Parts: sequence; C-alpha cells; structure tokens
Amino acid sequence: MPRTDPAPPRRRAGDLLRSVRRRVLRRRRLLAAAATAVAVAAGLSAVAPTAPATSTVVVASRDLPAGALLGAGDLTVRELPDGAVPDGTLTAPAGAVLAGSVRRGEPITDARVVGAGLLPDGDERVVVPLRLSDSEQAALLGAGDLIDLVATDPSSATTRVVAESVTVLAVPTPQGGGATGATGSLGGRLVIVAAPVTAADAVAASGVSSFVTFRWVRR
Repeated sequence: MPRTDPAPPRRRAGDLLRSVRRRVLRRRRLLAAAATAVAVAAGLSAVAPTAPATSTVVVASRDLPAGALLGAGDLTVRELPDGAVPDGTLTAPAGAVLAGSVRRGEPITDARVVGAGLLPDGDERVVVPLRLSDSEQAALLGAGDLIDLVATDPSSATTRVVAESVTVLAVPTPQGGGATGATGSLGGRLVIVAAPVTAADAVAASGVSSFVTFRWVRR
C-alpha cells in the first residue's frame, strides 16, 4: 500500500488554531461574565471609602447628674472616629465633679467637670468656688446666670458688693444631701463662678468671712 505523508507543519498549526478558537467561542459567555465580575470588583474596591481612624475616648457609662463625683463605675471607653472626638476630652476623669449633667455615652471633657476648663480659652476671668450662705437662695441659680455678689459682715452689719457681673458656671448638687440642703461645716451651698482676676481673692475670702448672697443682673 502506498504510504501517506504526515500533514505539513503549517496545516497542523492551522488545525490547532481552529480548535482553540472553537473552544474559546463555546466558552465566550462564561469568560465575558468572569471579566465583568473582575471589573466590577475592581471598581468597587477603588471607590469604597477607607475605614476612618479612631481614638479611644472615656465616656459616661450611664446618665449622670450635675455634682456627681465621677468613679470608675461611672465611666467606660469607646472608639470614636477622630473627627467626632470633641476638644478637651479627659483621659482620666475619675475623681472629678461634674459641673452639669451628662448622658450615657457622652465623652467627658474639661468643660463638663468643675475646674478651669469651664471657661473657654482666652477668657481672662478665673474659676472660683464660692459658698453662698443661704442654700435655698443658691438653689435658684443656674449655669449662665449673671449676678452681683453681695457680702454682709455679721459683726458690723455692713454690706458691700464683692464683685459685679459674675457668671455662674455651675451649681453642683451637694454630695449626700438634697438639692437645697446645707452641706459642709460652714453650711450654705457651693457654687462655681467666673470672676474677674482682680476680684477673685475678694470673692474667695467673702465666702468664709461674711454672709454672702447675690442679686441678679439685667442683661
């Protein structure tokens, strides 16, 4: 029998190319779907926002009233986005006294506790604790009230104005007593005020040497 020559290389290459093309065409829908999925995934990855940086902040673990002495059980920590962290957050507020009430989850800042942080930066006044002699009168005050402080010398029965236009910053609730009950060995009620630097010493001294009351100032 005559001998058949093998297919030339060019012919074999053409057959292989046609075979590959047929296989690709049969699978073109699957390949198109896969390519689309890869493109969508890449697009979503490019536009997805990155997770914001966070900071650990000390917050109230429950609702707390003004005048509360902060203890470890009143506080917890929470991760907040850096952009949501308020200025003046305290890292160790345990032992501080709240100047106003706070809600559960609220960050504890210097503006929430009794201290120099009750005044904004740049304010030239000073924060002074003052004991008003009549606790029921003191209970009439609230943060933001503008008052004149009036002191009466019990021995001479003379009265003088100690400081004018003093701002009440806080009226802490007495520890272990009612809202209007007398506290401390001197009696009366403690309030926190913002006084001019020039009057700070006189305001502080009046609370221990005189009967101190107040009068509201018309704004």
